[in-house]
Amino acid sequence: MQKIKLLLKILVSIFGGLYLIIIGLLYFNQESLFFHANKLEKNHHFTFSENHQEITIKTPDNIHLHGLLFKTEKPKGLIFYLHGNAGTVETWGSIASNYTNLGYDIFILDYRGFGKSEGEISSEAQLFSDISSSYNQLKKQYKEENIVITGYSIGSGMAAYLASKNNPKSLILQAPYYCLEDLATDKFPIVPNFAIKYKIPTFEFIKKVKSPIYIFHGDIDYVIPYENSLKLKTNLKSNDKLFSLENQGHLGINENDTFLFELKEILK
Repeated sequence: MQKIKLLLKILVSIFGGLYLIIIGLLYFNQESLFFHANKLEKNHHFTFSENHQEITIKTPDNIHLHGLLFKTEKPKGLIFYLHGNAGTVETWGSIASNYTNLGYDIFILDYRGFGKSEGEISSEAQLFSDISSSYNQLKKQYKEENIVITGYSIGSGMAAYLASKNNPKSLILQAPYYCLEDLATDKFPIVPNFAIKYKIPTFEFIKKVKSPIYIFHGDIDYVIPYENSLKLKTNLKSNDKLFSLENQGHLGINENDTFLFELKEILK
């Protein structure tokens, strides 16, 4: 009996130790799980047909972020776009015509370590500081009453944060999550909440957004389930809207016909 108890203690110790090691690895490597950074050479040449210019933003800690500003003649305003957790402005730039065709300039930012942006993502506070610095620089060129903040997937929570701290014309969220912390623990049930460094509670941010909010979410999204937007809906104002995209998965919302139709109405 004593041998069995000893064996159980040893097994518990082994599994407990392995669990702590796994949690530790996840904690210190969250950036690689949440953000799949792709880099571009500093001399990379963009070949988009739309008129565009490269923008550099200097952060408070002297890191240079990079983004592309796509221009149209006599713009009605600016789309400030925060993209998903993979790709760069090279790939995301393909969506620019959706907005320039409607008379809006669009600025797409690459996060730290993405594209030509320097540095590496290390914290939620750093992310919020970076997007705020970028937004403040673009506000020097555009009246805020004509700026539409937009975020896709992981960029949606950051877009909601930015809108909660400013006064844009409107906020558009594509495939948003209710709370990044909850999404992470749903996908990795063995990970305790306290081990998630990136909380990004979108639901808390949208409560503070005074501007109109428009949410687009595919009903067969298996990356960030549609239920996230249904939960967010309970925190929307009476004039905010949730658009359900039928037979739409996580990727491709910018090419969805319903989205493009509604976008045209929103940006009139």
